[in-house]
Amino acid sequence: MFTSVLMIEKALTSADVEFVTTLHGDEQVAFQVLLQPRGDQADRLLRAIDDVALGELDDAARERETPEGQEARGPAEQALDVSLRALRATGSEADGRLIEDHPLDALKSLVEQIGADEVIVLTDPHYVEEFFHRDWASRARHKVGVPVLKLFSHSKA
Repeated sequence: MFTSVLMIEKALTSADVEFVTTLHGDEQVAFQVLLQPRGDQADRLLRAIDDVALGELDDAARERETPEGQEARGPAEQALDVSLRALRATGSEADGRLIEDHPLDALKSLVEQIGADEVIVLTDPHYVEEFFHRDWASRARHKVGVPVLKLFSHSKA
């Protein structure tokens, strides 16, 4: 069985689930999902710049309303649960957890622990971090020792 570590920042949409579960054709895939509660992976200014770059001015103006830190934990747990159930509904094995601190260290540790075959980073575009190669996928490529595939979410959750 092929094992993928899937790093996400919000609940998977049905399009995202279909995309990641069909990447390897008919081969059975087991997913280990890592989700970091929003507010811990990027600061509010960078998220607002990304919103503006995407032409989503209303979202940029509402960045202050987005839960961060401990307030983001409840919604993150729900997003993880929704994502795991959606992956399992396709017949895939799926388990996951929230990562509070040092997401790349947690990723590296998990990849080594389970002998993962690949890492999939599935997020919205983060133009500032990507430009400076500070996004999860760019940084993970130098840390985990397995192929890292970067995908963009298909739609808003």
